[in-house]
Amino acid sequence: MNALFGTRYAARVRDRETVEDAILAQSNYRPLTTIWGVYDKRLEVFAGDRLSNIPFQHLLLCTGATDRILPVAGWTLPGVYTLGGAQVALKKHGTFIGRKIVFAGSSPLLYLAAAQYLRLGARDLVIVDSTSLFEKIKAAPAMARWSAGTLFEGLRLLQELQRAGVRIIFGADLLEIQGSTKVEHITFRRRGHPVETVACDAVAIGHGLRPETQLAELAGAQFEFDAEHGQWFPATDMDGRASEDLWVAGDAARTVGAIGAKVSGALAALSVLREMGITLLPENRVKSMRGQLRRWRKFQHAMARAFIPPVAAAAEAPDTMILCRCERVIAAEIRQAVAQAAGPAEINRVKAITRCGMGRCQGRYCGFALQSLLSSLTNKGAGNVGRLRAQAPVRPIPLVAADSGSNDGKI
Repeated sequence: MNALFGTRYAARVRDRETVEDAILAQSNYRPLTTIWGVYDKRLEVFAGDRLSNIPFQHLLLCTGATDRILPVAGWTLPGVYTLGGAQVALKKHGTFIGRKIVFAGSSPLLYLAAAQYLRLGARDLVIVDSTSLFEKIKAAPAMARWSAGTLFEGLRLLQELQRAGVRIIFGADLLEIQGSTKVEHITFRRRGHPVETVACDAVAIGHGLRPETQLAELAGAQFEFDAEHGQWFPATDMDGRASEDLWVAGDAARTVGAIGAKVSGALAALSVLREMGITLLPENRVKSMRGQLRRWRKFQHAMARAFIPPVAAAAEAPDTMILCRCERVIAAEIRQAVAQAAGPAEINRVKAITRCGMGRCQGRYCGFALQSLLSSLTNKGAGNVGRLRAQAPVRPIPLVAADSGSNDGKI
């Protein structure tokens, strides 16, 4: 672990796991359990091939985040991964996703994932970053203001990759992933330059993270649009409180990085305890923690200006490109739906007409692209086309479960 993530990260993992083990020993811990819905202050769960529900008075959700994706032509070929998926293959399974790997998108994970692969022996690596070096330099002072240490960690990663000869291409749009039966090469274009081709057998793509908010919505959270991030987040106070009985913490509330998520979780837990009449820390400590969280949020806003998703590329998506992989909806179907007389200008109407976002992933991987394309087609800002509403079950559950356990007619 030291070689892969560095001694500081390895020490943090060991410390966290020690604390987690102590907490789990005193908790009603339910592994291998899927929460698929929230109704009437009860969690609807599936475990051991049976349905049941768990009533609650206070609910704290720490559901994390997943990769944010902008599909490109060929993204359904074998050999295409998300950046997070590429990291899972390395961290959990000890394997590379390929021998000639391209990391493409607009995310700090481009550099972290590439460095992790490099440290374990991968050598044929290319990074295609959609944000120009000029934009990164412009964002650097604000990033340094809110967390100089994190900025310098990023610069050290960049130097490590450059010293190892990893090719880094700034300000380039990934145009297509090509191959007959699997990934064979990609094409990209740097702004103001001709199209270029890179041979590869695997591609990891990502444009930052998107919060997992489906359960929060079903539990009653309201949402607000953040133009800097181009995303909808649960509306909470600084302690993560979203309603009378609901708290949302960590990356499920807003992307704030590992340290910020830890502070966010602590604030939410302390707030729940205060609601129960238990005070663990004095108010001045809590105020200090809120200040830390504000700084991490401001750092993330500054970093968003250093990693800008190429949302304009959605308007140029080929008609034949699959936008929704689960339902195999192509870009042409979205355009046709919007072009109809009195065509839909709201994202859930498009979903109803085309089924884009209705599949297994429930819009987790096509939602951002659909939002971007619809915004372009209607000449509206991304915050004015709506957001995909959550529907239970938020995770797939087998149909046989409907005849088992206590489902109260909910499915």
